[in-house]
Amino acid sequence: MSAPPSPAAAAPVAPHLSTAADPAAAGMLDLRELVPDLALEIRYAGSDNFVGRPVAGYGAPRCYLLRPVARALQRVETSLRREGLRLKIFDCYRPARAVADFVAWAGDLDDQATKAAYYPNLAKRALLGDYISPTSGHSRGATLDLSLMRCASADDASTCAALDMGTPFDYFDVSAHTDWPGATSVQRENRQRLLTAMAREGFANYPLEWWHYTYKPEPTPHMAYDFPLR
Repeated sequence: MSAPPSPAAAAPVAPHLSTAADPAAAGMLDLRELVPDLALEIRYAGSDNFVGRPVAGYGAPRCYLLRPVARALQRVETSLRREGLRLKIFDCYRPARAVADFVAWAGDLDDQATKAAYYPNLAKRALLGDYISPTSGHSRGATLDLSLMRCASADDASTCAALDMGTPFDYFDVSAHTDWPGATSVQRENRQRLLTAMAREGFANYPLEWWHYTYKPEPTPHMAYDFPLR
C-alpha cells in the first residue's frame, strides 16, 4: 500500500489566479480537437459524481489541457490504440470555482447523500486534505483523471468495455490507492498498464488515486485558471 504523503508534502501551494477568460487565452486545447473520438465521461458536468449534482463551472462535458499536456495525452492514446486499448477521460482542466464548490460540499456535514457510493469507510470531514484540497492541479491545466478500455476495434468506441480497476472513479478509500495490496492480479495488471502508458509520455500518478495523473514538469505550476467549461 502506498503511504499517504506527509502533511508537509501534501500542503498545497497557493497559485496565482489567471485572468484568462477562455481556453485560447489560457493556452489550452480541447482534446477533441486532437482526438475527435476521444472517450469522454466528464462526471462533474452531470450528477453521477460524489457531489451528486453538476459542479460549479461545468457548463459542458469538455476536456481542456495546456497545449503540451494535450499533445502528450494524444500520444498516449495513439500508442494504446495499437494495443487494442483506449482511454476513458473523467476530468481534465477544472475551474478554480469548482474546487471551491468541492470544499464547500465537504464542509456541509449534513449532506451525506453520496456516502455509500463514494466514501463508505470514511467520515466526510476526513475527505478534506488528501482527497479534497482548496487548490488542485486540475486547475493548472496539467492534471486529469482517466481509465482504460479494451476494444475489439480501437477505432470504434461501441466495441469498448471498461477494464477492471478494482474501484470506481472517485472512490475515497484505501482500495483506490494505486498499489493497494488487496487488488486482484487482473486489477493490479490493469492499473500498472495505465501507469506505464502514462509514464512513457511524462505523466506521474498520485498514489492515493489510481485514476489521477499530472504531466511533469507542469507548464504553469504556479498558475490556476477559472474560466468555465462551455
